[in-house]
Amino acid sequence: MALTGRAALLAALGSLPVGIWEPSWTGILAVNAPLAVACACDFALAAPVRRLGLTRSGDTSVRLGDTADVTLTITNPSRRPLRGRLRDAWPPSAWQPGMETTASRHRLTVTVPAGERRRVTTRLRPTRRGDRQADRVTIRSYGPLGLFSRQGAHKAPWTVRVLPPFTSRKHLPSKLARLRELDGRTSVLTRGEGTEFDSLREYVPGDDTRSIDWRATARQSSVAVRTWRPERDRHILLVLDTGRTSAGRVGDAPRLDASMDAALLLAALASRAGDRVDLLAYDRKVRALVQGRTAGDVLPSLVNAMATLEPELVETNARGLTATALRTSSRRSLIVLLTTLDAAPIEEGLLPVLSQLTQRHTVLLASVADPHITEMAKARGNVDAVYEAAAAAQAQSERHRTAEQLRRHGVTVVDAPPDDLAPALADAYLALKAAGRL
Repeated sequence: MALTGRAALLAALGSLPVGIWEPSWTGILAVNAPLAVACACDFALAAPVRRLGLTRSGDTSVRLGDTADVTLTITNPSRRPLRGRLRDAWPPSAWQPGMETTASRHRLTVTVPAGERRRVTTRLRPTRRGDRQADRVTIRSYGPLGLFSRQGAHKAPWTVRVLPPFTSRKHLPSKLARLRELDGRTSVLTRGEGTEFDSLREYVPGDDTRSIDWRATARQSSVAVRTWRPERDRHILLVLDTGRTSAGRVGDAPRLDASMDAALLLAALASRAGDRVDLLAYDRKVRALVQGRTAGDVLPSLVNAMATLEPELVETNARGLTATALRTSSRRSLIVLLTTLDAAPIEEGLLPVLSQLTQRHTVLLASVADPHITEMAKARGNVDAVYEAAAAAQAQSERHRTAEQLRRHGVTVVDAPPDDLAPALADAYLALKAAGRL
């Protein structure tokens, strides 16, 4: 319970004439006694807060950057109408800064007649991935005079899962068009080692002579060539490194977010190609594992698993990651490592155990490059700019040397800025598929 500003104002206004004409206890009582009685009546007529019923409904998931609507239903079982103010508390990351004032986001005026219910909708626009949980709802109930109020808090649990935005989805149509070419659905057909025989057709100038089927040619008057399509039902394991290097920010987001976006585009493309896609997130232990999903269910499962992933400020255990990946992939697979190209973690951690992966699997490593380094390398004009350019050139040289070391071990390396990583990784996958290396 609490006095309102209106009661305080009336008490102050009543004290002025008392102080001027009758400065005594009798004058004070003459003013405050009626006000106290009015406050007591107002308190008695205010709807009880503890008996209110609160339930939630609405969105349980939302992509980062989109809005989610959560509805709070208030039931007033008493015989007195509820006139009050409501504060629905959510964590700060559930709101996008600058869109609304704090008061308008959290505090609302509600009126619920006796024995009825009303709904209040809160619109959220989260700024971070993960689970955003509602805190308690605080309601202040006022009497008809607005002099005194009852106050109470209710627990109304609700969780909104904020999913990765999947901004690289815009590249999917063009990658699917290339996939249809590889799959023989258009006139462009590819020949790769390990691809599956599709059909015979008549030879046209420009065809690879190694594709001529001499037996079929002998049985007909024209030269026949074989057409091929990439093999299906290959296994792809996406490995997200969630160690300390994934926490480094490139632009406005951690490297892990760019890696997840690239993994989602590759998963969407590979599932359309008929391949099976699994996910492993690891640093010193398994943070997420998605296995055995169907083509229609793999993308929602990956998005849901990635939603709660956060970089861990620990050094990734490369031996443990390798052992877990080998246990997860019992048959020959394409293992896509989304990790760093920094020299120390690669040379001291990954390279000593890399042969265990490359002996049994095809390995593709994708890393997020910092575009600011490229800008620094072009800087000129003063001494500071030249020193920055030299430092950037050295960093680029070390990165290129590390990539060459990996390539000598048979690893395909994709190194691109955050905006280009997803399409570059998809292109590398299609190139491996066209070459029959999956």
